[in-house]
Amino acid sequence: MQVTSQTVWKTLAGAAAVALALFLVWYFSAIVVYILVAAVLAVVGAPLVGRLSRLRLRGWQVPRSLAALVTLAVIWAVAALLGSLFVPLVFHKVHQLATLDFTAAMEGVAEPLAGVQRCLGDLLALPDSAFSLSDAIAEAVHGLVSLDRVNALVASIVGLTLSIVVAIFSVSFITFFFLKDDRLFYEMVAAIFPERYHANVTRALDEVTVLLSRYFTGILAESLLLTVASMLVMMAFGMQAADASFIGLTMGVMNVVPYAGPLIGGVVSVAVGIVSPIEGMTAGHTAFVVAGSLLILKGMDDFILQPTLYSERVKAHPLEIFLVILVAGSVAGILGMLLAIPSYTVLRVFAKEFFSQFRLVRQLTDKI
Repeated sequence: MQVTSQTVWKTLAGAAAVALALFLVWYFSAIVVYILVAAVLAVVGAPLVGRLSRLRLRGWQVPRSLAALVTLAVIWAVAALLGSLFVPLVFHKVHQLATLDFTAAMEGVAEPLAGVQRCLGDLLALPDSAFSLSDAIAEAVHGLVSLDRVNALVASIVGLTLSIVVAIFSVSFITFFFLKDDRLFYEMVAAIFPERYHANVTRALDEVTVLLSRYFTGILAESLLLTVASMLVMMAFGMQAADASFIGLTMGVMNVVPYAGPLIGGVVSVAVGIVSPIEGMTAGHTAFVVAGSLLILKGMDDFILQPTLYSERVKAHPLEIFLVILVAGSVAGILGMLLAIPSYTVLRVFAKEFFSQFRLVRQLTDKI
């Protein structure tokens, strides 16, 4: 391809437009997230809206607006059901933590910590009096539950609650109209582009819908399997059903966040094992059982389920996905890791439609 001044200016203009679009997406990130969540819910609820709108009752056909409203109610009913299972367990654990006897808890794990301390002392050639691992952990835990931190946590919970209320209302409002008019989201996106590109936008959105539907259904199935497996394994070791359910739900929910989520969920699960040890086991033994079981389950998940989920479902190389998640996590933390794969999928599809003349774009999108 011959490089001319016109080609250079077109490329620079395209790059500037992309940069401006990315800046606007970042600046209005909350609104963009609401729209994307609503679009995903609309994709999930579209089959039910179609079925309901085709119903005829004594010659009266169900209006699409009513079908959309019923579908939205069903979506939030399912969400409320899941919340009713998870929220009481969380508050129960928070109450246990608030009334926890730290001295007794540390005594329960004193022996394993002493073994770890001896290994660290031998490895680092430290004298026995140099530090106490149990004292350091106790001091850190006391710092985490200090009065100032509790007050800050309460304030943050109040702010988070208000944000959640606004988010639920906004997402519900947008989702209703996306369900009512299944082409509305397409028209919103297409309105950003010149009319001559509308065919490209439509093809890109069709491909994005397919890929993201595959991705979200896969990750929901994976999280559900991990939840059930973790719960059953914990109960098999004799853990109470409430504690096993909390660990299973924690691992399932946190598994939605690639890589970092299961690590956070594992730490929380081990803490639950220390706070509520299995009957007949010490806190240290329970923590070892929980950590070992979750490591085995997560290892099976990483080697069996995730390669299919993260690579084949979005048609990208595993190393490519890992680097994208790593970059997104360094830029935007946990939220960035959560949105990394869907955002990258959208960018790849649109890049294929509009920038396929570049060799790098062709290499990144050849599987789509």
